[in-house]
Amino acid sequence: MGTQQMNEEEMIRQAFIPKDWTEIMSTDSWAVFKIMAELVEGFEKMAKIGPCVTIFGSARVKPSHKYYRLAEKIAYLLTSKGFGIITGGGPGIMEAGNKGAHYSSGKSVGLNIDLPFEQNPNPFIDSDKLMTFDYFFVRKVMFMKYSQGYIVMPGGFGTLDEFFEAITLIQTHKMVKFPIVMVGKEHWEGLLTWLKERMLSEGYINEDDFAIFRLVDTAEDAVQEIEDFYQRYALKPNF
Repeated sequence: MGTQQMNEEEMIRQAFIPKDWTEIMSTDSWAVFKIMAELVEGFEKMAKIGPCVTIFGSARVKPSHKYYRLAEKIAYLLTSKGFGIITGGGPGIMEAGNKGAHYSSGKSVGLNIDLPFEQNPNPFIDSDKLMTFDYFFVRKVMFMKYSQGYIVMPGGFGTLDEFFEAITLIQTHKMVKFPIVMVGKEHWEGLLTWLKERMLSEGYINEDDFAIFRLVDTAEDAVQEIEDFYQRYALKPNF
């Protein structure tokens, strides 16, 4: 077993060692200041960047994968329309999004998360637009507050978390409505079928909730959905 793998496993093991109540209380008190610092820094930096669309998706997708190339093209087209691109800052789909923005000479923002494994900033983020967070929920606040739209590419639990969080906040009117575009019918149609056959049919959600997001297959259609949203509601991105 390599030294790097041993170090990663030890960090993970330490993270899951149970803490007694005294440790929890003392750690939580100091954590408040760290959380405040991350929020203030995020607000100050993001407010200066301007209108952006966030691209979510798997960190495990390789550059040769069709969804990597598709995310790169979407980012390129969006930046040509004047939007910047925000990603989670890591590899895979996130890298593709930043890469497309970079080669279109658009704003390329990375909201990285400090993890013991898998997540390192990709090289296509603008040097002055990389932020690294310790707390997932603070990072999520930045995605929600400063995105003009979401492009949801195929991904894992993190992608689903962001997708359902956005839908929930819009559904409950806790956040101003913005376009959410799922890309990849082959990937997402099974989930949407389940939502309709189980959650909708059993009364847990309403038919109107499906109007919160759109499902497309091409880069051009994804970008068009973003543009159509602002025309449909007579709104303008915060340029």
